Amino acid sequence: MTLFQLLLVAIIQGLTEFLPVSSSGHLILLPTLTGGPDQGLAIDVAVHVGTLLAVVLYFRSEVAEATIGLGRLLRGKMDTPGARLAALLILATLPVLVAGLVIKLLGIDEMLRSVAVIGWTMLLFGIVLYWADHTGRSDRESGDWDIKGAVWMGLAQALALIPGTSRSGITITAARKLGYDRASAATLSMLMSIPTILASGALFITGRDRASRRAARARRVDRCWLRLCCRTGGTGPDDALAAQREFHPLRHLSHPAGGSAFGIRLQLTQKALPSPAGPFQIQHRNR
Repeated sequence: MTLFQLLLVAIIQGLTEFLPVSSSGHLILLPTLTGGPDQGLAIDVAVHVGTLLAVVLYFRSEVAEATIGLGRLLRGKMDTPGARLAALLILATLPVLVAGLVIKLLGIDEMLRSVAVIGWTMLLFGIVLYWADHTGRSDRESGDWDIKGAVWMGLAQALALIPGTSRSGITITAARKLGYDRASAATLSMLMSIPTILASGALFITGRDRASRRAARARRVDRCWLRLCCRTGGTGPDDALAAQREFHPLRHLSHPAGGSAFGIRLQLTQKALPSPAGPFQIQHRNR
């Protein structure tokens, strides 16, 4: 991506993250509107982490209170407003963590990045937000946040994993229906974004690291197989490469999606790789 494209992505993220519209949906639509390349999930996560800094700075007093309270919570004490806030934020984050892990394991995260999904979810949840804002009460404040509110807002936040569904919009919708006024609903929504964005960033980095390690193991297996072919079969490197492409017994296993291939016995026969030295059989076991 060019510097101009990255700047455009950052501007869109900054303008839409703090409004009840889907910043992720707008980021996915950007390549369609401009005709440029899709910036991918990595850039989307990166710009969300960038806006996280702005949220932490703006709500620095609440963040400091919750951080101190987290220390007391880890010691088994929930006797301060900060500890209570930290506990409720953790509770509200659990649903989106579970849902995100399920989507990741099923491998449907990229499938959801479609214009049709974004369009329908923006329209649907925009109408729901309008309805909740005009029918909800306004007799509760952020200091009245309780377990019931954290659970319902957390479940609503999990829906934001569907592109086009605004995370802030859907959590504000739930808060308004629970009776929180607009300012309190927005405050709670922004505070909930902090652990959620941190968790999504950590999950993405961890997933990329595991994928890199699997790919490195696969490359090592390929290199070992190629050296083995060059030493024992054919008349030259071209024969070895051809045999590797046609007969590699571990290619489907050493792929990042197929797991590790170590510890599996290799059976090479004359049928798989002819050798001038005649029939042979090599057994290799990782010890």
